[in-house]
Amino acid sequence: MTSREKVKVIISDIRFWILLFFVIRLIGITNAPLEMGHNWRQALTNMITRNFYEGGVQMLYPKIDIAGNQTGILGSEFPIFNYITYLFSSVFEYEHWHGRLINLIISSIGIYYFYLLIEKLCTKRIALNATIILLSSIWFGFSRKTMPDTFSIALTIIGLYQAFLFLTSGKKKNLISFFFFLTIGMLCKIPALSLMAVVPILFIIKEIEFKRKLSIFITSCLSIGIVFTWYFYWVPYLVETYNYKLYFPKSLIGGLKEIKPIFSEYLKQFYKNSLCSFVAFPFFIYGIIVLIKEKNRNITIGISLITLTFLLFTIKTGAVFPLHSYYIIPFTPIMALIVGIGISKIPVKFQIALLVIISIEAIANQQHDFFIKDSEKYKLAIEKVADKYIQKNDLIVINAGENPQEMYFTHRKGWSYGNFVINKPELDSLHSIGAKFLIINKAYYSNLIPFYRKIYSGSHYDIYTLGKSKF
Repeated sequence: MTSREKVKVIISDIRFWILLFFVIRLIGITNAPLEMGHNWRQALTNMITRNFYEGGVQMLYPKIDIAGNQTGILGSEFPIFNYITYLFSSVFEYEHWHGRLINLIISSIGIYYFYLLIEKLCTKRIALNATIILLSSIWFGFSRKTMPDTFSIALTIIGLYQAFLFLTSGKKKNLISFFFFLTIGMLCKIPALSLMAVVPILFIIKEIEFKRKLSIFITSCLSIGIVFTWYFYWVPYLVETYNYKLYFPKSLIGGLKEIKPIFSEYLKQFYKNSLCSFVAFPFFIYGIIVLIKEKNRNITIGISLITLTFLLFTIKTGAVFPLHSYYIIPFTPIMALIVGIGISKIPVKFQIALLVIISIEAIANQQHDFFIKDSEKYKLAIEKVADKYIQKNDLIVINAGENPQEMYFTHRKGWSYGNFVINKPELDSLHSIGAKFLIINKAYYSNLIPFYRKIYSGSHYDIYTLGKSKF
């Protein structure tokens, strides 16, 4: 085999591309959650993990630090991602970036199973095209964030591949694996459930033994039952009992009303945020046309069922979906598949060039998330300052708005509010229920507070004692 032939074999192996993209995404992997995009969600996720690490694992009672004098227990997704990160931290000691690495590893494995599944359902060429599109899509950036979104979909895709193996081989180990990965994936983020809308199509495929179809259906129902128990029984219980929730589902009518005035942002999730490439989107449209013309019933119906279910999820979130780019992640593998189908219809020599162009464009549109602005790094010093003046168990107030990032870096618990809190009646009220110190970020408020005693003044932060009037 010549050197040229060896190179051709290597670049036609999807594992080469997955490894290459993995290595690229190691750039800045040890960064704290200081990037401008979605630092708040990463800080919140880290809070839960750190509370596992420091206070003991309570899987049914995830805790955050911005609930004031309450317990901090909140209704959210099942904290499997946090638990795995906690296990890693238990071995290597807790660091801000452990969740990034865990997510990157699992998401990369999930993409490999995506390739294997598409190869079985379509062709190797479509699978290669679709997987490279997925690698460079929004998954490129979010698979290295301390967030469970790509992590969740990766596990669900692994589960779907195990379902395919069971349907073709009948091996019980594949059925068990399907149940395990499917359940964990959906528990991590319930929108992963949209991918399971493909299951009913099994009953119109005559080539599959009915007993195996029924086994997948029953297993899916059992898995979904567990997921529904968490999200529709346990989460409401946590919210009612501990008065703090992470997500806000709407009715279909309520969701539509919220989406209507920002419908342009809603559409942007599909034509811009998902693939991160304007070059790729026309091939998404072309791929849909190809599916319709070729009349591949099973693939077309499967994609349609997933699409319809996902659209219902987007409506249930209301304004949250249009305003948060990562909510498109569950649907991105479907879009990548359709783009892969569209690209496969052009000559092979142009396919390679097109994939390179799309990848470069998509990565360029996300590269800013790999680097931290120097102007943000001062936040990392606040914990050392707080350690000199504030006991670990003392509750604080910080003027960082609703973003939990600075409370996380302070490594304290309390209230994170906007500048409206900086008045004596408001602060006295918080002091009466446990707040002892006020931390002011001077980037948000630079005036002197005359009615409390300042005990620290630095370049970026001031600290005041509450309840001790200066007069």
